[in-house]
Amino acid sequence: MDLPFDPYSIAYTSLSLICALLIFKILAREFVEKLGMKKYHPIAGTIFNQLINFNRLHHYMTDLAGKYKTYRLISPFRSEIYTSDPANVEYILKTNFDNYGKGWYNCTILNDLLGDGIFAVDGEKWRQQRKVSSHEFSTKILRDFSSTVFRRNAAKLATIISEAATSYQTVDIQDLFMKSTLDSIFKITFGVELDSVCGSTEEGRKFSNAFDDSSAMTLWRYVDIFWKIKKLFNIGSEAELRKNIKVVDDFVYKLIQSKQEKICKSKFDLDIKKEDILSRFLLVRDTEPKYLRDIILNFIVAGKDTSAAVLSWFIYMLCKHPAMQERIAQEIKEATNMKEIKDYAVFAGGISEEALEKMQYLHAALTETLRLYPTVPVDAKICASDDTFPDGYSVKKGDMVAYQPYAMGRMKFIWGEDAEDFKPERWLDKNGIFQQESPFKFTAFQAGPRICLGKEFAYRQMKIFAAALLSHFVFRMSDNKKAVNYRTMINLHIDGGLHVRASRRSGQRKFTCHYNF
Repeated sequence: MDLPFDPYSIAYTSLSLICALLIFKILAREFVEKLGMKKYHPIAGTIFNQLINFNRLHHYMTDLAGKYKTYRLISPFRSEIYTSDPANVEYILKTNFDNYGKGWYNCTILNDLLGDGIFAVDGEKWRQQRKVSSHEFSTKILRDFSSTVFRRNAAKLATIISEAATSYQTVDIQDLFMKSTLDSIFKITFGVELDSVCGSTEEGRKFSNAFDDSSAMTLWRYVDIFWKIKKLFNIGSEAELRKNIKVVDDFVYKLIQSKQEKICKSKFDLDIKKEDILSRFLLVRDTEPKYLRDIILNFIVAGKDTSAAVLSWFIYMLCKHPAMQERIAQEIKEATNMKEIKDYAVFAGGISEEALEKMQYLHAALTETLRLYPTVPVDAKICASDDTFPDGYSVKKGDMVAYQPYAMGRMKFIWGEDAEDFKPERWLDKNGIFQQESPFKFTAFQAGPRICLGKEFAYRQMKIFAAALLSHFVFRMSDNKKAVNYRTMINLHIDGGLHVRASRRSGQRKFTCHYNF
């Protein structure tokens, strides 16, 4: 079908106008500053610099953070302020929290994928979901149910690693973590056994791939000034995004409908279990499918990508630091105190809360991984009204304001001269006990009213998986010469996966796993 307008001609015309607008905005701001009316953060570039450096975006922004604690990038419609200053971060996330929300700009970009979920909204919708989610995460039922799910899936993963070790095969450990944590979060949110880690469902594989691609293309919108035009004409990346989101939606709505029918048939059964999150939502409140879809997808974002990404970077760090890998394995052995192990399920099932609490060095190593490789490398807000930061510089209403967990983890003025070194010991006191840092310095879980509700949930999952694997296997890179880098998307995935070889620890034999706990 012939379009009445040529979208590419529109794009070129728009680009010319945008360049003129950028020049005007820069000159106008500089004029205001010279009059002494306002003082704005230094200009470090434009949004086009982000576009040029998109594949190394966090390296680029870390370089800028090293020159300026806080800086501006000029875009056509607003300034974008990026800060790595803990005082500014505390001001944004806590002190003047009400002035910095997702705003219309972020909500518009995120809406197609995340809808009205907790990560994409402000105001009453956010408060309502925060309240409900806070209650759910604090229930003993969900805590116990999730721990059982984590142990079972960790055991299944150990069996797959064992088979690879026997046949001397290389595995993509990130892919396995992604599938395994997806299985975990699906069981916890939907009450459904997805079993993607064993490849038994093609639908699950398609959903996972579509979800990851949707995440990458959603982030691309932040640097693609033509994304709305592409969406209007359904071309390029926006056509791909629409296709992937349809795969996601079809899968999720099918599960919601199935759960609704099951609950409807069992509504007179007083013994019906309310362990999974979807069942609990459906049983206690009348919620339309679209809102349920948004809530559940946001839970999946929080539970799948985050833990899997951290565990992948964690294994990468341990491959680079084999002595630390051995130290963690020894700590797990002492904490679990398991001398006779019959199979992987028995071992994983025996990883108690008390044992996890004893794994202080493991906790420190996971936290150090998060410091250098935070799951959300940049988090953006919108300024609701003109304001002044603690550093004395002004921000304008409508400016995008972002703090940078990835860059902050590498700042020497925050962490010292060894900021770029992987050093779990920085989190331990003289007795080897884990010590928290200010959440405005270590921003991996946000801070203030929006601090991550699933923080302890995530640590429990990561420690169970790490304990189940490192107690039995030694991991090494399949190719030490191959560069490891991130994929630029909402979460910090390893680009192309992490390919490793696993071998059994000395004295370990091949076990079985019956998944019977």
